[in-house]
Amino acid sequence: MTQELLDTVPALRIGRPLVVAIDGPSGSGKSSVSKEVARRLHLAYLDTGAMYRALTWFCVTSGIDLGDAAAVEQAARDLVLDVSTSPLEEYVRVDGADVTDAIREPAISSAVSAVATTLGARTELIRRQRAIIEKHHRRMVVEGRDITTVVAPGAEVRMLLTASEEARLRRRGIQLGGTQNAEQLAAQVTQRDAKDSTVVNFTQAADGVVTLDSSELDFAETVDAALVIVTKVLNRD
Repeated sequence: MTQELLDTVPALRIGRPLVVAIDGPSGSGKSSVSKEVARRLHLAYLDTGAMYRALTWFCVTSGIDLGDAAAVEQAARDLVLDVSTSPLEEYVRVDGADVTDAIREPAISSAVSAVATTLGARTELIRRQRAIIEKHHRRMVVEGRDITTVVAPGAEVRMLLTASEEARLRRRGIQLGGTQNAEQLAAQVTQRDAKDSTVVNFTQAADGVVTLDSSELDFAETVDAALVIVTKVLNRD
């Protein structure tokens, strides 16, 4: 991406809605890329996956049976959640307690699909996600698994960020600082994707969604490619 284009990116659609919806499988780089795209565009940022992890942490620490759909759904309603919407800082708080690191622990990672596939809980978290987007005057980068099709199907830009399984496993291992073995990484990436895909399709782009394959791209190249997609989609409208 040229410096000239980079200089014009932050000025896109000033005073008008600009929701950039980014979906993709585990380890595709959604969070880091989405956060940097939000920073470059001077937009708010929402990691919806952190919301599902926070609910999972709340259920586990409260002793709620994850197989009890009604109990998990009620927990979603009871959850007192505060999640960062700035690309410049990261925090997740449940009832005032900082759980930013706790929700990334292997025990939560292995349990999150049970919560994420509980439809009543999804409905409640989707309601909250839409409310957060509106609170920020629809100027936000939102990333997850069902953003382009369910949470914000009317987003100005909709993108599917994907990568090969090998690349995704490698990136997730780096992200976690080598704290998990190969089996744990596989559970975090491929097994979780298989479970979550029973309730939402995040492996194939829906109509109007642009696919970005980052398998052969580094972080900076992926961010640049995402910004090019944003500008091209907006210029096309």
